[in-house]
Order: sequence, then C-alpha cells, then structure tokens
Amino acid sequence: MAKLIEFSRLWRWLLNHRVRCARRSGRWWLHGTLSRETLRPCTIKQVLDASQPHPDADFKIDDVEVQQLTFVGQIRNISTQTTNITYKLDDGTGSVEVKQWIDAEANNNMSMDMGESHKPGQKDLVENEWARVWGRLKAFNNRRHVGAHVIRPIADKMEIQYHLLEATYVHLYYLRGPLEDAQGGKGGANGQMADDGGQYDSGGRQLPSVSPNARRVFQCLKDSPQNNEGLHVQNIAASLRMQVTDVMKAGDELLTQSMIFTTVDDNTWALMEF
Repeated sequence: MAKLIEFSRLWRWLLNHRVRCARRSGRWWLHGTLSRETLRPCTIKQVLDASQPHPDADFKIDDVEVQQLTFVGQIRNISTQTTNITYKLDDGTGSVEVKQWIDAEANNNMSMDMGESHKPGQKDLVENEWARVWGRLKAFNNRRHVGAHVIRPIADKMEIQYHLLEATYVHLYYLRGPLEDAQGGKGGANGQMADDGGQYDSGGRQLPSVSPNARRVFQCLKDSPQNNEGLHVQNIAASLRMQVTDVMKAGDELLTQSMIFTTVDDNTWALMEF
C-alpha cells in the first residue's frame, strides 16, 4: 500500500510539473513544436517495437517519427573493444545493446585536462547498476542497437520511476491527445464534454478507436468550414503538414470505420453524421 501511495504521489507530481521539467531538460514535445529531432522518452520495448517502413526511413514510435531518444536500464553486460564499448541494458520491458564509440584523441585531451583524476563520489558504469542513455536508434544486419551520445550512471533510483512515468505520459499523449483535452475538453450546451481530440462528435457521442493520424484527419475535417464537397486529400495534407500517403492511409481507416465518406471523387472526404 505504501508503494502504491508513493506511486500515486509521484504521478501527480509529474502531471503538475511536466511543463517545467520539459523546459529544464530541453524536451518540448508538450508544446506542439514536434519534429523528428524531438527527444523522445521511451521504454526498451518501444525501441524494439518501433516500425520502419524501409531501411532508409526513420523509425516510428506511436506512428510518430523519432531520431533522438532517451531511456533507462540496468546494465547486464559490458563489452569493451578498441573502437567502442557495448552495453546491454534491460529495463524490465526488454533488452537492447547500446554502443558508445571511443574517441581516443578526445579522451586523451580530457584526461590531460582532468589530470587523470576521478571525482569523489562519482559512480562508474558497472554491471547490475542502472544507467540513462541518450542516443539514436539504428539497425544493422536486421539487428537493432542504440548509438549513444551520452550514457551515465543513475545515482537517484527515483529517476527510474520518473522516467517510466514520463514515457507512459508521452505514449498516452500521442495515443489519446493532450491531457487538457482528455480531462477538460470543451463544454457543450449541457455542460457535457463535446470535444476530446477527435474522439467525440458534436453530439458528445464517442467515436470508434482509431490511430493518431486518423484522429488528426478527423479533427481537421471537423474543424474546417463544411460544405457539400468536403475537403480534398491535398488540402488536408497541407493543413496538417502530413505526407499525402499518411493522409490516405488515415482516410482509409476512417472510411472503414464509416466516420467519413467520399463526395465528388475518391480523394475528397466529408464527415459522416453520427
């Protein structure tokens, strides 16, 4: 029971202070300025399950492109080679190899500057201890690994719990929309929630579960001035800054769920009245 109370307290703290934490750490995924270079907190299972349409494409987590990611894990093995150090990390959801390349010249310069000294109280990266990784997801010979920019030991074990909660929050952010929309929404005529990131129609009735891209397309159609012709795929793609192929895929999903219908041609859609 004590652990459950502590977990609940930490979760409330995370939600109340998420914006401040994002500003301090440079993670701006909460402010709408999303891009491929946005640092994405995740679990190792999400790393292993990330999709990649073709070998040269960026990886996607929750149908969103990611390049920079961060996660925590317990070091299970350390393999030191001439050019790199390979760590095998496990966070309870899966295990992945993390490679950190060795820059001999930079290490020599750092050693000269520091006088080969070791800071008092500084922890080393050792097996069975926890570490945090910042890096990029890569694939070679059908095997995935993370190329680490930085890997450091975790001194405060609460950082592990915080990270897992943060990864959960971001996953739900992409899956269900911002917290403010999910909790508050916009009040209808009777004070009922009438908008939840595209999950409710104008009458407050819940819509079928669809992917994040499909919700974005639905919301675009919902927010755009309506006429008998609806909106063309090109207009939706330009408005949402999405690839036309992604919009078409989202549209097929909405058509399958009978949430939209075609009008003047197969690429022009309008909302289906629920």
